[in-house]
Amino acid sequence: MLDRIKASLPSLAPAEQRVAKLVLQDPRSFASLPVSELAERAHVSKPTVVRFCRSMGYDGLSDFKLKLAGTVSEGVPFIHRSVDADDKTSDVMVKLIDNTVAAFLKYRNDASHHAIERAVDALMATWKGKGRIEFYGAGNSGIVAQDAQHKFFRLGINAVAYSDGHMQVMGASLLSPGDCLVIVSNSGRTRDLMDAADIARRHGATVITITTSGSPLAQAGHIHLAADHPEGYDRYSPMTSRLMHLMVIDIMATCLALRIGGTKLQPLLREMKNNLRNKRYA
Repeated sequence: MLDRIKASLPSLAPAEQRVAKLVLQDPRSFASLPVSELAERAHVSKPTVVRFCRSMGYDGLSDFKLKLAGTVSEGVPFIHRSVDADDKTSDVMVKLIDNTVAAFLKYRNDASHHAIERAVDALMATWKGKGRIEFYGAGNSGIVAQDAQHKFFRLGINAVAYSDGHMQVMGASLLSPGDCLVIVSNSGRTRDLMDAADIARRHGATVITITTSGSPLAQAGHIHLAADHPEGYDRYSPMTSRLMHLMVIDIMATCLALRIGGTKLQPLLREMKNNLRNKRYA
């Protein structure tokens, strides 16, 4: 959208060109500011702002701003959003949140629905066959594995989670055909997790990996759920990949809950919540 606006500059009237340049200079602000402030910043009248939007093929300012906001959010993340030494607290907050939201939107646009469907099918088959479901992770990914265990437990599905390498290798050695192992890793290069994936495969278990595309772990499982998030020192966002992995787990758990059936699940969840509330405030 921004490229199209830039290409249209020569054909616009001088006043509309000033509006276009304002969009190109700061699209995020343009998408959120009222027409009066936009007109003041571009040194044009309010009708000129609306005429520019219509000349670009939109119904008016509201329609243009809605599409612009979507374009900015779904664009390439992390551009011009690096944390600088002179950033204020408000700047850091906006940049970190923008980077995380952009990473989630990019995942939404790039994720393979087919791969997630296969993963849910495998988990459902394991649950129906009363097999074992296990979650492995290391470091931050180990926390994701623990969260996954809790989510599945709330569905009435027994699962275990291991973040210790020795326990992972021993656990994988006990798996068999009909069991399912979900391995979470940002780098996809952790030796213990690679060993566990190899052992589980040799024992006939289905291995699902949530990790970076092209990593060794991505090639080690039967089903790969790509969760790509480049982490760098300039972004200060080491938790973004962990949040993304949690989101993937949420998607799988929700799909599984829908397949199991909501009529029995809702009363169970309500009872759990009430019992926890009673315990908390007793």
